[in-house]
Amino acid sequence: MPFLPLRLQPGVDLRRALEAALANQPCEAGFVVSGIGSLGQARLRLAGATDVLELDGALEILTLAGSVAVNGSHLHASLADAQGRVLGGHLGYGCRVRTTAEVLLALLPDWHFSREPDAATGHDELTLHRCQAPAG
Repeated sequence: MPFLPLRLQPGVDLRRALEAALANQPCEAGFVVSGIGSLGQARLRLAGATDVLELDGALEILTLAGSVAVNGSHLHASLADAQGRVLGGHLGYGCRVRTTAEVLLALLPDWHFSREPDAATGHDELTLHRCQAPAG
């Protein structure tokens, strides 16, 4: 399994940068192995909520995990504010790197991830597809 270490610069949208990094690789699926750094803006959807919580100010990324795909990622983060309070949830678009973000992606070249409706949950859920090996 190949790995892709990333260091993201200030102002970059964290989620978009991860999806773009994957799109530049010869694969369509990956997982965040580790992620730390800081954000100046964050957009989190908390458990069971439909609205997005918008946070501004210095935030530390304590954890970052999830699947990254060319057609739909699912990322979770836990963030600490300047007083040490921690919030976590689904990471949305619009999370801007403050000073740096250091992320390690595991690339899965034999897999394709998609999001498809799941009758049991009522949500679009991860569907795993193993890519066919080339004949030869």
